[in-house]
Amino acid sequence: MEHELMRQTRGHMERTLDVLQTELAKIHTGRANPALVETVPVDYYGTPTPLKHIAHVVAPDPDLIMIRPFDRTQIPAIEKAVLAADLGLNPQNDGQVIRIKVPRLSEERRNELVKLVGKRAEEAKVALRNVRRDAREKLDVEKKDGRLAEDDHHRLQKALDDLTAEHVKRVDELVERKAQEMRTL
Repeated sequence: MEHELMRQTRGHMERTLDVLQTELAKIHTGRANPALVETVPVDYYGTPTPLKHIAHVVAPDPDLIMIRPFDRTQIPAIEKAVLAADLGLNPQNDGQVIRIKVPRLSEERRNELVKLVGKRAEEAKVALRNVRRDAREKLDVEKKDGRLAEDDHHRLQKALDDLTAEHVKRVDELVERKAQEMRTL
């Protein structure tokens, strides 16, 4: 039977990986990806709302993102929000849809983005280690209070280390996949 703390820790680590995947999806690779703009906050009748909640966002071509608002009166607000997001993208509208031509990355910009990917990976690894540290502290308290035997304490600490190593390896795989995607364009 898995210890409750291990289940909680695994959940926290999985959420850390989910956050990393979301962050990596937002990093421009030179290929059109709806995730680049889906979370851009748009002023929707006075309320900041993620773009994906008020429009259909697709990438029909490798260098084009199309945004089709559910309410066409929001086109100017969407254009303004995309420009304000400072993504280096220039939206163009025809009254029905907004088209965003995704520019090719220069070698210099590509290298900057690879560094940013590495930074995000390091942040995720620090978060994973912090989750492990918190779990260890809880294990130590349980052991001190007599709710956890010495053997179980040692076994669970090893399991925590293994769980952390597994998630760090997954972070490395995600980052390598993203870096490879950036190098092949």
